[in-house]
Amino acid sequence: MTTVSIIGNGNMGSAIGGIVAAGGNTVEYVTRDTDAITGDLVVLAVPHTALDEIVAQRGAQLAGRIVVDITNPLDVETFDSLVAPADGSRASELAKSLPESTLLKAFNTNFAATLASKTIGGEPTTVLIAGDDVDAKHALAEVVRAGGVAAVDAGSLKRARELEAVGFLQLTLAVQEKVGWTGGFAVAA
Repeated sequence: MTTVSIIGNGNMGSAIGGIVAAGGNTVEYVTRDTDAITGDLVVLAVPHTALDEIVAQRGAQLAGRIVVDITNPLDVETFDSLVAPADGSRASELAKSLPESTLLKAFNTNFAATLASKTIGGEPTTVLIAGDDVDAKHALAEVVRAGGVAAVDAGSLKRARELEAVGFLQLTLAVQEKVGWTGGFAVAA
């Protein structure tokens, strides 16, 4: 059994926690009042604008752990672009800020509703996972699959750039009501 600590208990944090629990794993919701993080996997289910604060406050607690960045680095003022470097990603920047952690990018191409229902457009919901550590990706994929959701290894952490672009596109389509919040992109084999 794996313990997954989730920082953030909004729609995404709750949906991810539901998947973790459905797979028989332990969920720990981390709040500002939580003293210690106990999970081997730590999911950052927060807006990208909160990442620097989390690193400053909890960076030492994240050392030696698998950290999962689910954020989409949207320009929150215009909602019309990403704020990550054009040749990189917010996830790669976060990895540099947490050099003693193993960073993965996942869940940012999923909506909470499709994680909760475990389906999208008649297909199983699939979590795309990018990262440089094969064992870490495998550990997250096992937790996701145990919870009834598909997982696909999307490649190295440099693929986070493309995942963030897909997440951004999906969000902008939903905001423009071209797809619903229960829709989005599915992966069909």
